Amino acid sequence: MSDVIAAMRERLAPLCAVRLEIRDDSARHAGHAGARAGGGHFVMTIVSAQFAGKGVMERHRMVYDALGALMKNDIHALSIAAKTPEET
Repeated sequence: MSDVIAAMRERLAPLCAVRLEIRDDSARHAGHAGARAGGGHFVMTIVSAQFAGKGVMERHRMVYDALGALMKNDIHALSIAAKTPEET
């Protein structure tokens, strides 16, 4: 597991995910401006009861807020599928 994915998992812990999958897709974006600057491209599926009653944008904001500074430096692009346990 990469250091960035480990850091992402650590920062997302407060969301109490019952399922968290993070894939590093950076190699598919080699040469892209964000990739040259060091930011990675990631695909995430996160399942948490804390998403209940929240819309897609609010769920994504919760993830972005949890990731904090990683979004500014280590993560250039992030595709998020955020669901409740009932939605899986």
